[in-house]
Amino acid sequence: MNEGYNEVLRSIGSSDPTPGGGSVAALSLAHAHSLAMMVARLTEGKKKWAEGHEVAQSVISESQVGIAEAMRLAEIDAEAFDSVMVAYRLPRDTEDQKTERTKSIRDATIGAAEVPLATASGARKLLSSLEKLCVSCNANALTDLASASELSLSAVKMAAMNVRINLEFIEGDDVDRLASQISEVVHKSTASAEAITLKVNERLGW
Repeated sequence: MNEGYNEVLRSIGSSDPTPGGGSVAALSLAHAHSLAMMVARLTEGKKKWAEGHEVAQSVISESQVGIAEAMRLAEIDAEAFDSVMVAYRLPRDTEDQKTERTKSIRDATIGAAEVPLATASGARKLLSSLEKLCVSCNANALTDLASASELSLSAVKMAAMNVRINLEFIEGDDVDRLASQISEVVHKSTASAEAITLKVNERLGW
């Protein structure tokens, strides 16, 4: 691992609250995409696994975009948290200032919930693709595919916690919408991950 990778780990492990769990969820998704791409390339390049070539090519294309998007989400998750902190530091000496501060806090908090929701949604999409790939991918890479699935589901769960904690102290139709969306993402992701595990175990004879 190069120094840049180690620097990211040091940044996460510092006393600074960012990058935090939301960014790590996005980084987990980036790793899941990388593993998925490896499995797809090991499938695409082998005649023995011709049945899986089409879905493998689709996964490669999806994950090339997915890695860049996940890395972007890791960055903007930290920025979203910082925006919330900035809003809380706004002055509140007058009634107008209090009103503006309350609105700013709410807007920033909604924004901070939308970023991990995007991470979770991206992970759910990858899980759906892995569910197709696991049927006909290179059998020698099945545990790598299973690892990508586990990373994706972890990304969903971590992101979901960050969505929910941001929605904890605010109300409104937009809050209800976001809460409903993340619940659906978690449900569908869990189902896909379970299906992948069953298929992988079946193909490996476990």
